[in-house]
Amino acid sequence: MARAEIIALFGPTGVGKTAVALALARRLREAGEDPVAVSADALQVYQGLELLTGAATAAERAELEHRLISFLPVDAQFSAGQYAELAHAELDGLLASGRRPIVVGGTGLYLRAALAELSLRPPPPEGVRERWLVELAERGPEALHALLEHRAPWVAAEIAPSDRQRVVRALELLDMGELEPPPGTSELWTEQMRRPTLLAGLTLARESLYKQIDARVEAMLAAGVEAEIRRAYGAGASATARKALGFQELLAGDVEGMKRRTRNYARRQLTWMRKLAGVSEIDLTGISPAEAAGEILGLWLAGDGTGEDGGGNAGAGGQT
Repeated sequence: MARAEIIALFGPTGVGKTAVALALARRLREAGEDPVAVSADALQVYQGLELLTGAATAAERAELEHRLISFLPVDAQFSAGQYAELAHAELDGLLASGRRPIVVGGTGLYLRAALAELSLRPPPPEGVRERWLVELAERGPEALHALLEHRAPWVAAEIAPSDRQRVVRALELLDMGELEPPPGTSELWTEQMRRPTLLAGLTLARESLYKQIDARVEAMLAAGVEAEIRRAYGAGASATARKALGFQELLAGDVEGMKRRTRNYARRQLTWMRKLAGVSEIDLTGISPAEAAGEILGLWLAGDGTGEDGGGNAGAGGQT
């Protein structure tokens, strides 16, 4: 079976994706490959938020070239559609030059945007909430609920037609691309990829993951993340940049709030990952990044992953 053109690593924040990517790059070089990491993270695109977003350090980037990190000013707006265009160009260019892309991501939508052809809307205009409030005043909540039912029936089913606040909020979130359809109802959950891809999902025992997240937050604090956030805020950080995990909490001095939000987000990432078609799960509990890299390399050498026709094959870890 032909080997996948792309190796993609996905997992929750704090699981150790960068360490596994570095170890995998070493193994790939031993196999005669020339690996390059391509970030699939919604917030690592920003200059000046490297500590907060866990972007690869200078030393890590010296060991393994990373693309699509730290290239946008912190006051810029950014969308998954813009990212998809950049990621497709990077991946196609790397493959054309004989290099091996390792897509590394913890943002589910951005991972799929890199690997698949999604019908992504342009970013919503400024004032989207204000626009829906005007619509509410002119048309009433029942009319907007009918529109919501047409656009996102799975959301409308949970909201009463008379609930003005929730109807407006749901339409706002839809325009911002933040309401994901349930599995099986969206191209997000299909197996079809642009290129043959091995998708490895990195997991860790829940308690171990939470301990690593807490330790990571403490390390960020020791490295000066609070000053980084204040600089970004003073530089006019965009609404997109301010969505970074911990930005608002640390701006308010709420360290425990950041830890709690990060743990909750990691739990959602694990749930999201296990809905992906064709993912091979690699449990990092009790094993080193080098051992995990060996498992992933074995799957790749065996030809596991998504083939030319878009069909998925579960790897040694099993399809989840």
